[in-house]
Amino acid sequence: MLNITTRPWAVAAAERLRASGHSALLARLYAARGIDTNEAIKTSLAELLPFDTMLNCAEAGIRLADAIRDRKRLLVVADYDADGATACAVALRGLAAMGATVDYLVPNRFDYGYGLSPEIVRLAAERKPDLIITVDNGIAAHAGIDEARRLGIEVLVTDHHLPADTLPDALIVNPNQPGCGFPGKSLAGVGVMFYVLVALRAELRRRGAFGTGDGPNLAELLDLVALGTVADVVRLDANNRLLVGQGLRRMRAGKVSPGIRALFTAAGRTPERASAQDLGFVVGPRLNAAGRLADMSLGIACLLAEDETAALAGARELDRLNRERREIEADMQGQALALLDAIAVEDGYSLTLYDPAWHQGVVGLLASRLKERHHRPAIVFADGGDGLLKGSGRAIPGLHLRDALDLVDKRHPGLIVRFGGHAAAAGLTLPADRLSEFAAAFEAACRTSMDPAALCQVIETDGELAAEEFTLDNAAALRDAVWGQGFPVPLFHGNFQVQAQRLVGDKHLKLRLRHPGFEADAMLFNHDAPLPDRIRGVFRLDVNEWNGTRNLQLTVERWDTP
Repeated sequence: MLNITTRPWAVAAAERLRASGHSALLARLYAARGIDTNEAIKTSLAELLPFDTMLNCAEAGIRLADAIRDRKRLLVVADYDADGATACAVALRGLAAMGATVDYLVPNRFDYGYGLSPEIVRLAAERKPDLIITVDNGIAAHAGIDEARRLGIEVLVTDHHLPADTLPDALIVNPNQPGCGFPGKSLAGVGVMFYVLVALRAELRRRGAFGTGDGPNLAELLDLVALGTVADVVRLDANNRLLVGQGLRRMRAGKVSPGIRALFTAAGRTPERASAQDLGFVVGPRLNAAGRLADMSLGIACLLAEDETAALAGARELDRLNRERREIEADMQGQALALLDAIAVEDGYSLTLYDPAWHQGVVGLLASRLKERHHRPAIVFADGGDGLLKGSGRAIPGLHLRDALDLVDKRHPGLIVRFGGHAAAAGLTLPADRLSEFAAAFEAACRTSMDPAALCQVIETDGELAAEEFTLDNAAALRDAVWGQGFPVPLFHGNFQVQAQRLVGDKHLKLRLRHPGFEADAMLFNHDAPLPDRIRGVFRLDVNEWNGTRNLQLTVERWDTP
């Protein structure tokens, strides 16, 4: 039985928003997400939080301006996920547009692991850089930065991950470092790099580097910033929503880089109809597939492609890798569920699973699926070689995953070789012979850190819709707004009569649902068993576009019998 609760909203705030021109439905949805005035919905780039409120951002701009003046060789060292790839592309395109000599290096996760390690620094040194710029990594790279200094290479860290108790000895731009008063703590790595470029352009303007002009239009990078921000599942606070909204606006206007257009094309979509959900569930996974199964250099090359032919070739290879990833994930999920059959999942606070055949690049996705299915924090491990296991975890609301791992580390020094992450997701490495010890320690940390009530999954919706609210205009307005982590996609619930149903694509149900006073088509994805005549459904309003026509369609997310 679904445990459904309706998200509350402030009636006065909804009335103010409606008076400002929003529809009654959108006003209610915004009010339920803490928006109380139209001024709180930031849409103009002029409303971005200023770069000079971020610790060391202006100083980073000065340092990069000096490097450009002195013709220094810059090398960007990226992370291997979508945030790292887009941050790398933003850095390469932005720095080159301002006259820098710049190249990039992205570690192969299977050979080098994560971050600016000493091994990566030595590999980077072969390119003879004067300055290494990390994107989406570096806040914990003490040993790597020490090695760079030994080799005479300066390091500029741009990152957004939570720091440990001590910081490496480098110039660091990270809104989450101690002493940084920047309010937008939820910036993704690509957002941090974008801010550094804004600071650099401001410094070059101050020096008169652009003559009577303003320098490059950095708004041209916002499609990349939007993709990386949504794909990294960071909290969409007002500043991030502004960045994503501006990026989506450019995509819908056709102002999109060849690489992102190609990724949409490979997925059978068009950027002119892009939504935040497309970035998170269509484009992002294809880009991430390179880092999960191969080398993220493939993804970065696609994002940096200058013409659509080269970009499309790269996007098609990423699409192929994504299909392969889905097959691997499906096999692993079947094996994991078989393992869980022997475990009383409901008795525990956590899930820790390992199989020697599982793929390192897919364990995070499997952890996410298990977390969603069983509503428990889940950590999944794969063989990392050299007697180590490499794991990826996902948390449910009520648990800060990185803090839980930190508690394990404090209680059991030496048990975890290394770890990092944030509230919702984290990665770690263990000695292979200490897995059972870790599972017990993680379970104990979850019991210490979580309220038992957090284990009871509650589906929060925006209530029921009146018959007159089931409209194509409402569905289109919701699709065009920016929703995501911390600003959830609107869900509704209601009772329906199932008028018709048929299987499409061998695994999805196409439905015709009747609601009092209204009837509509609907889709229930990844479900091939017939539904009863009456259901209570949790659903989204959606737009179905087919052969040039647009119609309202409901997407059923969950259901039970009323």
